[in-house]
Amino acid sequence: MRANACLIAVLATVPVAGIMATPSLTTGQVANGPIPMVTLAEARRRATSVDPDAVAARSDVATASWERRTAIATMLTPNVTAGGSYIHFSDPFFNFGTGSISPNAASATLDVSYTLSGTGKVGALRSARASLASAEAGETATRFQTALAADAAYFAVLADRELSRVAAERLRRAEEQLGVARLRVLAGEAIASDSLQLLLEVTRARYAVLTNDSALVASRLRLGRQIGLSTAADAVAIDTATPPPLPMSQEAAIAEMRAQGPEIVAVRADERRADALVSAARERYIPEITLGATTGAYDAEIFPSALKRTQLAVTVSVPIWDGGQRELAVARARAERDVARATRADRERGAAEVIAQAYHGYLTSRGGIELATVGVAAAAEAYRVQRARYREGATTILDLLEAQVALSEAEAALVQARYATHLALAQIEALLGRRVFESQPSNR
Repeated sequence: MRANACLIAVLATVPVAGIMATPSLTTGQVANGPIPMVTLAEARRRATSVDPDAVAARSDVATASWERRTAIATMLTPNVTAGGSYIHFSDPFFNFGTGSISPNAASATLDVSYTLSGTGKVGALRSARASLASAEAGETATRFQTALAADAAYFAVLADRELSRVAAERLRRAEEQLGVARLRVLAGEAIASDSLQLLLEVTRARYAVLTNDSALVASRLRLGRQIGLSTAADAVAIDTATPPPLPMSQEAAIAEMRAQGPEIVAVRADERRADALVSAARERYIPEITLGATTGAYDAEIFPSALKRTQLAVTVSVPIWDGGQRELAVARARAERDVARATRADRERGAAEVIAQAYHGYLTSRGGIELATVGVAAAAEAYRVQRARYREGATTILDLLEAQVALSEAEAALVQARYATHLALAQIEALLGRRVFESQPSNR
């Protein structure tokens, strides 16, 4: 009895406001300066413009475009070289351009040549076209992967912010019940351990607030980095209504990914490029036929015009043996083609697995929203009943604490299910290379 009296006296002298004073990391962050707010569409756009992988993918497309232009130019146009020289000798000599003795000699020439066969032009053009198709498909895939990373960072901010709110609500409820318990203990209607149990819950709630606020600070900084800022960024809230059902069946999604999924299109283009490289290597066995023309002017002046000559040439080079270099090139090209073919086949087979995972992830998380919503309603009602019963002395503090914790966990589960659904949808869109819904998700 004496120990209980001492415990009651201690609890009575502890100020509740002092116990509950919990520093907010997010408040401190705001105090250092306003955090810019971005919408989901803006986050995707800005992330695509600064992400190193997206920048590299766009550069690959530009390089592949020039590779194709070069292959077309090589196929259709000749090589043209212009040259000139002016030489002064110490002693005069017979200048065949002027037909007289002169210490100077000048010439100007124009060489034009065009190779008809034997250099792999056709294979190079096919390879360049396939490289461009692969680069474009890779850029699309990278753009959606970057958008997926931006979505993950964006939804992490929203989820952490909601979880911080849930933790704050848990702390508020614990504070409220601690105040009630203290009054009941002082009035002799409850034992002192009730206040200690609630004090422990308050401490746990404070720790949860600090943990979630810390996570929110980190997620805001990650979002800022993702969109090209050196500071934190905050996310504009999105519509929290349950997303609609997917407008396609799983079989349709698999067929679409196999037909036009960016990753599948890219590996098919890689296979075509590898096949074109085999053709280009085999063209080296064909005799090289080159048409050439040279025109020149010769004189003793800087701008020669005394003598002009033109020559036409047809050169045929028959490759016989080059130490096995052609055979090595063909073997390497075939090996690359076999690898590209196996990679393409594996990606096509794996399309069903990856799209099914994302598809059912969306279905599961969407169903989880409904379950979590019911769970929150049930937990809130259970907490209301236990709180009323505890005030009347009809239940124990452990039942009340269990109801409080269950309500906080149900609210957290709803937050996680809600944003897991949006992230699952973003994964489906990254695999298909298009937006599934025209305006999803919308910012409020």
